[in-house]
Formats: sequence, C-alpha cells, structure tokens
Amino acid sequence: MNHIIWPETYLPGTTDNYVSNELIISGLSAATVWAALNDTSLWPSYYSNVSDICFHNSPDPQLFLNARFRFTTFSFPVEAEVTEYQPPMNNEPARVAWHGWVEGTAETRLDVHHAWLFEKLSGGRVRILTQETQIGKPAKMLAATKPNPMLNAHQEWLEGLAQAASRI
Repeated sequence: MNHIIWPETYLPGTTDNYVSNELIISGLSAATVWAALNDTSLWPSYYSNVSDICFHNSPDPQLFLNARFRFTTFSFPVEAEVTEYQPPMNNEPARVAWHGWVEGTAETRLDVHHAWLFEKLSGGRVRILTQETQIGKPAKMLAATKPNPMLNAHQEWLEGLAQAASRI
C-alpha cells in the first residue's frame, strides 16, 4: 500500500501530536471519494467538526494546488494552503495535503500538516487514509486528552466522507 509523503518538519514521531485514520470500503472508487473531499462546500454535510469554510484565492469551493482557505475546527480558526494535489488517475493514488496554522503566541500557535490518500485496491475496494501531525502547545494538549478528540473526529470525517461519496 502507498503512504503519506511528509515534509521533514512534520514527520510523525517528531511532532507534538499525530493521528492516523484509515477506512477500506468496497463499492466506491477513489474518484468518487476524491470528489466528496475536493468540494469543501460538502464538508459540513458529513463532518460535524468543520464550519466557516472560506477561500482566499478562489470563489470556487474546490481544492487545488496552492489554494488558500480558512475553516473552523475544534474551535480553532485555521488558515490553510494546499501543498499537495494529485487527483486520481492511471491507477495512481489520489493525494491532497495542506499546511494549516492558527496564528498566536507561543501558548496558542498551532501548525499542522493534514494529508489524505485515496487508493484503489483489488476487489472493487478503496482505501481512504488521513493523517495529521501538529506542532505547538495546543497540539500537546490535544495529544494528552483521552479519549483522543482528533482521532475520533477524523474517524467521523472518514466515515462521513465515505457516506457522502456513496451518494455521488
């Protein structure tokens, strides 16, 4: 199976917080899953932990390489820029990733790398993988919280994404 491509600064195991969620499901294609994530206007319909999505450099809610957007998650106003963008084609896995940040002081600043991978598997299955690393004091607090809110929220996002893709 394929893996996430990490910028060195955000390599899992070297940051303050890391979470990985995966779902393998039959009856979907990487293209339909991609479509449901790529259209950010759909996110609030299947993921309860996101709101206030706004693009800075496009009137269209579709992700694209270097897209600059803002959204709210875990009550954080996150600024983000898409740093990796590879739609599904030629049986290669689809990839999208963004660097996100919450401005603030040393106490409140948060930097993240959130990556997604959609991979066609044998037997009509698709693998949906999302992983996120975080740096900053808020990341340390999230990592110490039990049950892990980021792990649980990302699982909701994966399951909601799969349901949304099944309606496309």
